Amino acid sequence: MVRDAATGQWRLNTDPEAVRRDLGRLVLTLVELIRQLVERQCVRRMDQGDLSDEQIETLGLTLMRLEEAMTELCDRFGLSPSDLNLDLGPLGTLLPTDRPGPP
Repeated sequence: MVRDAATGQWRLNTDPEAVRRDLGRLVLTLVELIRQLVERQCVRRMDQGDLSDEQIETLGLTLMRLEEAMTELCDRFGLSPSDLNLDLGPLGTLLPTDRPGPP
């Protein structure tokens, strides 16, 4: 969406490239949010001793591959990790800022 300078009203930007980029940004933001939640859950379960060594190894490799895939997708859409951290106004940002996202 873009704000019309003359009227001050919001209007939908129907430029196909902008729509593609914004949709890609939204999807990648959701995937990154889920990736971070799963990663935190894995760390919590690991700290509690709920996982076998084999499960820890499998989860570690899976999370590394997912992070690599996120980096590739961000590159493909011309996005940086900070582009995925949506500003929710008074609520702050969607993703935690205490740790980096995909490189």
